[in-house]
Amino acid sequence: MNKRKIINDPVYGFITIRNELIFDIINHPSFQRLRRIKQMGLAELVYPGAHHTRFHHALGAMHLMSITLDNLRNKGVEISESEYEGALIAILLHDVGHGPFSHALEFSLLEDVPHEHLSRIIISRLNQEFNGALTMALDIFNGSCHKPFLHQLVSSQLDIDRLDYLKRDSFFSGVSEGTIGADRIIKMLNVKDGQLVVEEKGIYSIENFLSARRLMYWQVYLHKAGVSAEKMLVSIINRAKKLTRKQPETLFMSDSLRLFFEQEIGLEQFAENPRILEAFLDLDDYDLWGAIKIWAKHKDPILSKLCQMLLNRELFKIHFSQEPTSREEKEAFQTKIAEAYGIKPKDVKYFFSTGQVTNNAYLANDKKIMIVSKNGEVRDVVEAADLPNIKAMSKIVRKYYRCWPKDINL
Repeated sequence: MNKRKIINDPVYGFITIRNELIFDIINHPSFQRLRRIKQMGLAELVYPGAHHTRFHHALGAMHLMSITLDNLRNKGVEISESEYEGALIAILLHDVGHGPFSHALEFSLLEDVPHEHLSRIIISRLNQEFNGALTMALDIFNGSCHKPFLHQLVSSQLDIDRLDYLKRDSFFSGVSEGTIGADRIIKMLNVKDGQLVVEEKGIYSIENFLSARRLMYWQVYLHKAGVSAEKMLVSIINRAKKLTRKQPETLFMSDSLRLFFEQEIGLEQFAENPRILEAFLDLDDYDLWGAIKIWAKHKDPILSKLCQMLLNRELFKIHFSQEPTSREEKEAFQTKIAEAYGIKPKDVKYFFSTGQVTNNAYLANDKKIMIVSKNGEVRDVVEAADLPNIKAMSKIVRKYYRCWPKDINL
């Protein structure tokens, strides 16, 4: 069987599958599952074109990684064949631990289990299946490889993951402000003392990259309608969990999904019970959409109303402010909603929620982007740039919100 395939990608054109091992990993059910998980969760309710998947993103990131490694080799950076292959596999599998709707349910369907931890568990399992062939990839993913720059290409503030998702999400959403010069940035990357650096002449490309990331968060990832939709989905999950634990078997859902509704599952459970990982790898967006369509006609009025609203895109109204909602305001809003819907005060939480969103394009204290000057001096981009834009983008911007059904005037 010919496993040296070429895939036609709408963003980059042709992507080449480098060898048989990578082909077999892509064909593995754990990776094919990513075809059924949207890259941007519920963003399609705001940007109709945002239908691309984690599968698209993973292949695109692998493609950019190969270009980056070739560029570094051309600059004299020593990268062995096993390191090259390991880096491709590490970035290919970096998101394999995502669950349904990507980030939207990361801390509601599961109990505080970041997708990175699950990716690590799944890569370890695949390494066993492939008789240790993914050991280098696992070391690179974990940051235990003797060449730090390889891990930095997979996970840092200027990693291949971000280069692809900004370019891809901008393309599919149609938000041109998120467009970045990924090719230019890759050309400017280099390695000094084992660390990933950016050559000084690429500093304006980095400024554009950080600016694009900041704009994409406000305009796409933290769009008010998107935040509203996610809060509705979380309310649906929480209500369905309560009903399931109160009266098992009364709610339609797949067996795999039911496992996560009947009990709180955290990292400890994944480590102790292999069946839980099997069930997780059986989940995708379709498990929830199928259940939500059935629940829309459930006898429980709260669950059915929430599901109908989400299916029909009758999203919560959302209000952003610079200050959090006061306790007095919350109580007044909750009373009004309880009266309008004729529900108990304890059930208002399904229709009213508050919270905050934050946006920081660059964290000056975490995995810094380092700029190398012509004389070999290495400095943090904030110091090297001397540009007010980058300094401003390193500050955390915080906004508070409250959301509630549109048919209730608050």
